Amino acid sequence: MDLKCAELLPSVCTVLADPRHLVSDDTCLEKLLDWFKALTNTGSSLLLLEEHPCLVELILTVLRQEEPNPIILSFVLRLTGLFAASESCYQHLQQGDVVHSAFGEAGPLSSALWEDTSVRSGWVQGAYSMLQHPSAFQFLCSSGAIDTIFTLQEDRSLFVASVANRLLARVLVFSIPSARSRPLGTEDCEWPVCARRIVFHLEESLRSHSTSRTNQSVKLLTTLFEQTQEAWTEVLWSRIAETIESLLKEESAHVGHSLVDLLLSMARSPVFSCGACSLWKSVTLALKCFNPTHAGLLARGLLKLEECPQEIKTRGLHILLQPLACVMRAVSHSLELSGFLGGPLDGVASVESVLSSRSSCVSLLCQTLVHLEEIQHLACLPMDFPHNPLLHSVVAVLQLCAGLTVPVSSLGATISRLLIGCFRVQRAALHLLGALSRWANCNVAVEEIFDILLVYLQSPDTSPTVLKKAFQATLKWCLSFSGTSGSTSGFLRYKQFLQDAMPMLQKRMCSPSWEVRDSALEFFTLATKHLKEQEWFWQALSSSEVLVLAKGLLDDPESYVRASAVKALGQFSLVANTASKMSGLDIKGNYNEDSIAAHLLEILSSDSEGFPRRAVVGIFIDWLREGRPAVRTDTELLVSKVIQAVMGDLDWEVKISGLDLAGAFAAQSFDCFGLAECPYAANVSSVSQLAGLPEVLQAFCRVNLFGFLFGALGDCDRPVALKACEILTEVKLKICAGCGLKKGQRLEPQDNEWLEETLRAVAPSASRLPVGDFSQMISQDPKHVLLILEAVDLEGLQKALGRSSDHLEKSPQSLLQDILSAGGTLEENEADCY
Repeated sequence: MDLKCAELLPSVCTVLADPRHLVSDDTCLEKLLDWFKALTNTGSSLLLLEEHPCLVELILTVLRQEEPNPIILSFVLRLTGLFAASESCYQHLQQGDVVHSAFGEAGPLSSALWEDTSVRSGWVQGAYSMLQHPSAFQFLCSSGAIDTIFTLQEDRSLFVASVANRLLARVLVFSIPSARSRPLGTEDCEWPVCARRIVFHLEESLRSHSTSRTNQSVKLLTTLFEQTQEAWTEVLWSRIAETIESLLKEESAHVGHSLVDLLLSMARSPVFSCGACSLWKSVTLALKCFNPTHAGLLARGLLKLEECPQEIKTRGLHILLQPLACVMRAVSHSLELSGFLGGPLDGVASVESVLSSRSSCVSLLCQTLVHLEEIQHLACLPMDFPHNPLLHSVVAVLQLCAGLTVPVSSLGATISRLLIGCFRVQRAALHLLGALSRWANCNVAVEEIFDILLVYLQSPDTSPTVLKKAFQATLKWCLSFSGTSGSTSGFLRYKQFLQDAMPMLQKRMCSPSWEVRDSALEFFTLATKHLKEQEWFWQALSSSEVLVLAKGLLDDPESYVRASAVKALGQFSLVANTASKMSGLDIKGNYNEDSIAAHLLEILSSDSEGFPRRAVVGIFIDWLREGRPAVRTDTELLVSKVIQAVMGDLDWEVKISGLDLAGAFAAQSFDCFGLAECPYAANVSSVSQLAGLPEVLQAFCRVNLFGFLFGALGDCDRPVALKACEILTEVKLKICAGCGLKKGQRLEPQDNEWLEETLRAVAPSASRLPVGDFSQMISQDPKHVLLILEAVDLEGLQKALGRSSDHLEKSPQSLLQDILSAGGTLEENEADCY
């Protein structure tokens, strides 16, 4: 603890101990606890108490008050537990009877304040923090605290009940010594007294038929198996397995989720990894007894575990596939597709019952589709993944949602009525359909996949969010075919799909919904990027009006759409020339690169929204890095115009993008003039580097690079200043290399008066300095730039900027001053007769 904080601490403790001091906001107390926790983690808790006796005085004063502030009392209980976590500190506190006053029967437990939730929360959190050593364990056992913890397990506050569960689990772990002469058995007499009490309470709660007690006990077991992986946990399981299996058979909706968490926490433990362990018998029973929702949750978790026996994984995969299999049986006569589970499975009736109700049907199908998307890429699946039937079933679900399926059973008619226009199921199904594109080369039914995608892309009833998912799935399936060629029916359908997609894309770009226009532009951008080597894509594009429409959307009334149009045309510009040569088509039509660049610069200078301006600078960065022909002809002119526009922008993210452009330009300039990539590379001639340095600096001055960077150093937005500092630091290193300096070597200024004058010119006001004047100043000797950069402590500035802007306000000293300030008006208020 620093000296200033040590001076303030006694006054703070006095304020907190005063019952007249009202605490309306306990945020400061939470920060104070965090500070003390950091101090105890890095130093001796006992030494801290010995050097600052005011802390013990604060604790005792609050505990002895008849009517303490509940918030302060809760804070004191947690503070006591924090210090008592150290055994030496615990013994020191016990000498003053502090621990007993806080957590014993004479403390808050027997007062009326115990009804306050914050007090109970402080007690249980403090006890949990304290239980780190045998002395604290012995105290809790002998003081009657175990019964209190049992009661808090069922507290009306879920937070208190949760911490009580964690505390009881820790007590049970402490009650069983790790170094035992012989392993525990299942008989009560072999268990320590405290452990026996907890296990008996646990068994009684599990058999109580009380949903709340059962839930809390199952959560306690889950916490226990997560906290410890010792061998005795298997013995404990053998004692309660029969009770848990009884719960599984009588499973209610309120306990099922907790039982899923319990079984999965055990399955992750090495103690139960053996295939012959009794746990797997209970897991098998759970998969059979759970309702379809809970069975699906358990199956998803089991499939992710490598240690799970293969037969259980197979059953789990069947359970996940079963809802879609029921859908296929309800809408298809094909035995191959409707029976892809490979035989009957228990629970079909319960699945069909769930699918007959709208809310449960939608919920189960969404869960199933999401789970299958999560596990379909796993390498540890128990059998060949039935990708083809699964694709058919996903397409069938999408057809049901679009009203395109004629059911073959009464269940099918019911499901069809429930799913028509269901956005949730459509989104989940399209997401899974896109993920399954990885199976595109496995003789899947490509025709029906592209057909259903086209239905959703073209339908006026498709909602914007569903359309976005359809675009994403479409791109994935197009990419899966982008590296293939041939005359197969699937590939021919892919080529035809690209031709059919362009009119649809044109229509979507003219949609009255800005979300639809935005999604269409996003799809066009990604397709242009990822399908740039596909002749079929460019053939379809060249015969459409997509490019013209995209250009028109640069003036869209919605800023998000304008930004997406900027990205679309920028990406198209990067690949258009290569694509034209490859395909032999005039895909650019009336697209003029110079006019587009001029339009983008106009957007950068005049658009009222930040999104399009950020997008413009991002595109110029891509053009610069990718070497777009129009940029190569006059890079400096473009960079100069962008810098000029960005310097006066009020959006800090636009400035950051402008600095990224400046950094990319600087890096390219150094490379072009042969300066070393590594600032201190030994194999590069310093003479040749020095010869090219003036040209680099002249280029920087022509675009006003230094004016921009030094001006940004003083920007009011910290990220902007930090970015400018980082770029200047890199430039400084390169110039050092160009001047032939070794690491740490400095140039001495020959004319201090000139240097001071120059620094005044290139300080925050440098952005207003005429480019020609600054260029003339540094052109005579490139070493002058290095002198300017060295005169500014860039490394120190970068560290300062890297700190949080409120680091002073968050300091412990500031926290203590805030507490004193809040309590310092007490006397004045007391004297005010009004």
